[in-house]
Amino acid sequence: MSRQRYSYQPRAGHGLPHDPLNAIIGPRPIGWISSLSRDGYRNLAPYSFFNCFNYRPPIIGFASSGWKDSVRNISETGEFVWNLATRSLAGAMNESSASLPPDQDEFMFAGLTPLPASRVNVSMVAESPVNFECKLSQCIQLQDAAGANIDSWLVLGEVITVHIDSNLLENGIYQTAQADPILRAGGPSAYYSISEALRFDMIRPDARAG
Repeated sequence: MSRQRYSYQPRAGHGLPHDPLNAIIGPRPIGWISSLSRDGYRNLAPYSFFNCFNYRPPIIGFASSGWKDSVRNISETGEFVWNLATRSLAGAMNESSASLPPDQDEFMFAGLTPLPASRVNVSMVAESPVNFECKLSQCIQLQDAAGANIDSWLVLGEVITVHIDSNLLENGIYQTAQADPILRAGGPSAYYSISEALRFDMIRPDARAG
């Protein structure tokens, strides 16, 4: 099968109106990260490079372009919270991305309610239906293929407490679509929701054996 391909080398530029990388690797879940500075200032910021990387213990992580307030706070205190960003909270999530001075509170700026976590000294987003309390496991400066450090940081944390709105559990099963999470896509403004109507199921080959 032959097909035409558009090819480019990222270091030389993509030659397109917008970089397609984060549209191809997407939609991506949002790392809506709350933290507390060593001086006691709350911080809340969304990161579109985010995911879960391990089951037991559960490890989640996000990448930050630059040593931003979230990375500094977490590296100093060793704690953070991930908050699920939903369609009804999309506007507040977007507001929390504003570049504010470290001593200004994104919770207040975005009109959100800080809720004390149970095992870390960080506020959760009370309006969010799911929150993960996390302890820092690694903070890694990324490198290119030649081994040179780049100005991006991968923050990994072990999830030590999970909070889920009970109405999202049906017979003990978490209802992903019912939570109405939002996902980041490409370009300057694109997001997506998910729908139960778009669900499909597949069984892995190993599970079919026997």
